[in-house]
Amino acid sequence: MTVRNGREFLSIPGPTTIPDDVLNAMHRQPVDIYTGPLIALTAQLQDDLRRIFRTDARTYLYAANGHGAWEAALTNVLSKGQKVLVLESGRFAAGWGRMASMLGLEVEAMPGDWRSAVEPAALEARLRTDIGGEIAAILIVQVDTASSVVNDIPAIRKAMNSAGHGALLLVDVIASLATMPFEMDEWGVDVGVAGAQKGLMSPPGLSFVAAGKKAVAAHDKADLRTLYWDWTARENEFHYYKYCGTPPEHLLFALRKAIDMLFEEGLEAVFERHRLLAEAVRRAVDTWSADGGLEFNIADPDARADSVTTVLLGKDGDAGRLLAYCTERCGVTLGSGIGDLSDKAFRIAHMGHLNAPMILGTLGVIEMALAALGVAHKPGGVQAAIDWLAQSVPA
Repeated sequence: MTVRNGREFLSIPGPTTIPDDVLNAMHRQPVDIYTGPLIALTAQLQDDLRRIFRTDARTYLYAANGHGAWEAALTNVLSKGQKVLVLESGRFAAGWGRMASMLGLEVEAMPGDWRSAVEPAALEARLRTDIGGEIAAILIVQVDTASSVVNDIPAIRKAMNSAGHGALLLVDVIASLATMPFEMDEWGVDVGVAGAQKGLMSPPGLSFVAAGKKAVAAHDKADLRTLYWDWTARENEFHYYKYCGTPPEHLLFALRKAIDMLFEEGLEAVFERHRLLAEAVRRAVDTWSADGGLEFNIADPDARADSVTTVLLGKDGDAGRLLAYCTERCGVTLGSGIGDLSDKAFRIAHMGHLNAPMILGTLGVIEMALAALGVAHKPGGVQAAIDWLAQSVPA
């Protein structure tokens, strides 16, 4: 017996639910790629991405996922043999580092664990030992979707400044852009990279790079540049070169509509919606965890992201059974634990196109699954989420 018939909920941290209006925006024929509306659309999107990144920097659009944006960032500002320092806090900064190594860069990791944010003081201490300035760039993610940590990017920049170090700061905002504040210029970020399929509510396949003045200066000397990713090539006035070939038209149509929806709501309102719904999830998990059966992966409440929450299962929990029950019996697809947390955790995404019914429905199914599977937990998590939202969203 199942109760899954009806609209299914996708509660994974990307790709996220796509609004119907965004899907409908793609339901049209292609247009000419050399003239007319598509040229204007590209310029509009580049300008609007600056608004979302909160920057005056140059922006570039790629027909690629977030890993493509990683490679674009690295190849445009670095040269073979240069050193990058990877600030680990889960899976994805380490993955960016592996890509750097394959490109011929020297990679040093500042080890972190999967349960806490990067420690700015440790970064400052390491940079003070780099007397010769060998470290050319620092790689960090604002939110790691595997661990669900949020790193304090302003504190990272402050640590770099305190050490008097001139490395470029490259920040992955794939899981945070349009879900929580990111102030590229104010925070002193040199390169930001993002993807379309999370907070930007669009299909996978588009990614973005924002490049500040210091990054553009480094670009002039970089020898890892290749034609597809190259910023100089994409500055060509001929529109075709802005995508190194045929533009991904329908993904651009989708992104246009998604950004229109974000601006209509207002970015500050978008951030507040995410904060409220994220806290509703955290109130539920906190209640379920009171008996010791479940546990937040991120120990420090201040380091828990507003886009995804990773929950550890106790010894009597089986992540595979829980995920299967939610999907097969109830129509809710949760994120699985990945990397070091495979089979040990589940992830609740709260990013992008979502509202209170979607979050409360997801939490209700999780609590139902915990009870049905006999996983140790304290009941009442859903009520705690409701109480929080009732208090925070007044009549």
